[in-house]
Amino acid sequence: MAVTLLLISLLAFLAFQLIPGDPVTKLLGSDYTPERAEALREEMGLNRNVLVRYWDWLSGFVTGDMGDSYNYGMSVRQVMAGKGVVTAALSLMAWLLVIAISIPLGITLARWQGGRLDRVFVAMNQVFMAIPPFFLGILFTYVFGLVLKLFVPGGAVSPRDDFWGFLGYLAFPALAIAIPKAAMVTKLLRSSILNQMGQDYVRTAYSRGNSRWSVIRGHVLRNAILPVVTFVAMTLADIVAGSIVVEQVFALPGLGRLLLASIGNRDYPVVQCIVVIIAFIVVFMNYLADVVTQYIDPRIRLG
Repeated sequence: MAVTLLLISLLAFLAFQLIPGDPVTKLLGSDYTPERAEALREEMGLNRNVLVRYWDWLSGFVTGDMGDSYNYGMSVRQVMAGKGVVTAALSLMAWLLVIAISIPLGITLARWQGGRLDRVFVAMNQVFMAIPPFFLGILFTYVFGLVLKLFVPGGAVSPRDDFWGFLGYLAFPALAIAIPKAAMVTKLLRSSILNQMGQDYVRTAYSRGNSRWSVIRGHVLRNAILPVVTFVAMTLADIVAGSIVVEQVFALPGLGRLLLASIGNRDYPVVQCIVVIIAFIVVFMNYLADVVTQYIDPRIRLG
């Protein structure tokens, strides 16, 4: 994990040194002169060797000092403080919705394989998998926001002012993110259960007089859930990264809007920090999935 994150941070830092655009030019605007630009680069430390700057940034980052924002005139930690809460709450709510929708639905569809309910949901599942979250966000904004008046588009409230109102406003963005992911997890779980149903141990369980539901619950689900655990863990990382566009659709003051604004303003300390945080979530959730699958199936650990 440490080596992976180190490489990602290095690549992110170097990439922002190579892409077109100069934060000094952006900051000075119409007041730009070569003398002022050179003085500002000296003040910001941008005229030093790139590897020296990377080492200074990395050593500060691991100790909690994320540097200073070029655009906001304050530390990156202060800039991200409130916005990180919005993105974290949105991502966690969407992830929990994915689990709450897909696990029961996947088990139910596998239990009633070939039935009318199964055929209808399998067809609908393909549609939901194909719809991008941002498009669902646009539909939800129009239907539930403008037509039904269940929420005010762009009217997000702070969790400090109204915690339950804050969570209520996040419900529709979280649902827009969760539906396509839940469709994927549902399909994976259903396929995994049906694959296990053809194994010898299942036929043995049937021969002992067990019903289909008792076989799924008592024998099949533990083995079928293994690939789903890995996918669900990685889904959280995908949700965090994918929430950037949905935050724009619902005008949420989260890390997504901050990231896009910081890229436009060439505020690289903020962008680098967000990229590394997203990378950490991806790497950590992959590691956590490995730990959980070993706990569920001791054969992986012993093998």
